[in-house]
Amino acid sequence: MDEKDRTELATFAGGCFWCMVKPFDELPGIVSVVSGYTGGHTDNPTYGEVGTETTGHVEAVQITYEPELFPYERLLDIYWQLIDPTDKGGQFMDRGYSYRTAIFVHNEEQRAKAEASKAALQASKRFKDPIVTEILPAAPFYSAEALHQDYYKTHPLDYKLYLKGSGRDEFLEQHWNSPEDQKRLRNQLTRLQYEVTQHKATEPPYENAYWNEFHDGIYVDVISGDPLFSSADKFDSASGWPSFTGPVAGGLVRREADYSGGEVRTALRSRLSGAYLGHLFFDGPEPAKQHYRVNSAALRFIPKEELEANGLGRYLVLLNG
Repeated sequence: MDEKDRTELATFAGGCFWCMVKPFDELPGIVSVVSGYTGGHTDNPTYGEVGTETTGHVEAVQITYEPELFPYERLLDIYWQLIDPTDKGGQFMDRGYSYRTAIFVHNEEQRAKAEASKAALQASKRFKDPIVTEILPAAPFYSAEALHQDYYKTHPLDYKLYLKGSGRDEFLEQHWNSPEDQKRLRNQLTRLQYEVTQHKATEPPYENAYWNEFHDGIYVDVISGDPLFSSADKFDSASGWPSFTGPVAGGLVRREADYSGGEVRTALRSRLSGAYLGHLFFDGPEPAKQHYRVNSAALRFIPKEELEANGLGRYLVLLNG
């Protein structure tokens, strides 16, 4: 098997599995996210049986992913930002053994990376209490019933009501978008970069870094370094801002409604960092006519000849066509 086509498994328990699918789903390199049960002592448990707390199983998600496109370390980064790792008794409003947190590792390489990630989180003092999430050997994984697969897609209203009622989002906002986090961002970014990415400011047209940059390369998120746009998709929109016909991978750019300024527009955000990027219009080149108008301040350009050194060599194929 070609190295770039290799897939691996990652298994995470983080409370209700309904809430553990969407954050990983449809990212580049994520092949599938399956809700299920693992870690117990019975075969083929049902949702009802696991809920009785007698099978030893926990609700979990098992992710099939391509490590060359989405490394295990990034999966861990997302995982920690979905849970309360200091809670032994469950997660948020779901209490009991079956809702505890755990990382189930499939090999020693995953174990080493999970242990290092857990130690770094503890050392960061982001949480005052000890990190109690266990790192355990992977056990047989049983897929949950069809009702529980992709619940955020099949039952969107119920999912949103449950997520809001659980208190999960409020907890995560408190711990991952704290005043300390904002202070770190201010130190990391220029004033303009901070105002654009965090407060949806718009930089001046024709007075920004990349509006007329047409060298070969990849444009990454200025905060996280995630690859967002390619020079192969860049075009001159005569707007004074860098413009693209589409992102490198749709899963890394999120669209949302923007009602500011007295009109309805489609705003763009970097999915993993949450950074505001710009807007999507439909006055671009044929056939799709998509025009991703992005602020230079939200991007960092990596020239073609520097992609390998920056761990982005897999995107050279986009530039060599």
